[in-house]
Amino acid sequence: MSRIENAIHEIHKLDNMSDQDQWMNNVHPLVKLLLTIGYIALVVSFGKYDIMGLLGMAVYPIAMFILGDIPVKSTFARLKVVLPLVCFIGLFNPFFDKTLVTFYGITVRAGVISMVTLMLKGVFSVLASYFLIATTSIEKLCYALRLLHVPKIMVTQIMLTYRYIVLLLNEVGRMTAAYSLRAPGQKGIHFKVWGSLTGQLLLRSMDRATVVYESMTLRGYNGDFTYIGEKDRFKRSDLVYFVFFAGLFVFLRVCPVIVVVGGLFQ
Repeated sequence: MSRIENAIHEIHKLDNMSDQDQWMNNVHPLVKLLLTIGYIALVVSFGKYDIMGLLGMAVYPIAMFILGDIPVKSTFARLKVVLPLVCFIGLFNPFFDKTLVTFYGITVRAGVISMVTLMLKGVFSVLASYFLIATTSIEKLCYALRLLHVPKIMVTQIMLTYRYIVLLLNEVGRMTAAYSLRAPGQKGIHFKVWGSLTGQLLLRSMDRATVVYESMTLRGYNGDFTYIGEKDRFKRSDLVYFVFFAGLFVFLRVCPVIVVVGGLFQ
């Protein structure tokens, strides 16, 4: 299976996961969106040396793995490209922040602590976003954005981009297959034809977009969609879910759970 086919397969698997009839998937999309935004905001708000306080926020990813029945192995396999890029951001901190500090009896550079803290912030934020996508279909997510009064043109752009990225990948797959047939034995695509292939892809995408828009217009499109999420009603269980996790986030932000638990064992 080629990389493009594998990417298309992963997108379909993610769609199937978000459409499953499970308890986490049936939580109102607005609740999950607000909790995700709040969680990321709190994670980012930690100081660059507050690594022990930040570790307490790992409770939420662990809870999502359990409640959402999300496989841990496949999650990190899908994020194997994003997570290293996120972690790469903090690699140079030890070279710029050379101040020596004592961290629980160990003398280390302050840059090492800030590097680990920055990496954890990136990993937790990416995981929270992934849990939202893995348990919420794109239609429900767009419906939640409309409830937050995000401009409909932006919401429509997000939904169409996500929905038709598979068509774009299929087009790229056909172009690369045609090129490989015309250049047998060559590994990859020669850099001299990158520009022409990109231009051809742009022209084909514009043609396909025109056909899609004409089809939407013939079916009564008037600038807005009727989202599947509109069928979901706000339930009492959604309120309980929101209050519980919102309170948990605030508690984890205020109270350094790891330090408290470590002190109990000591």
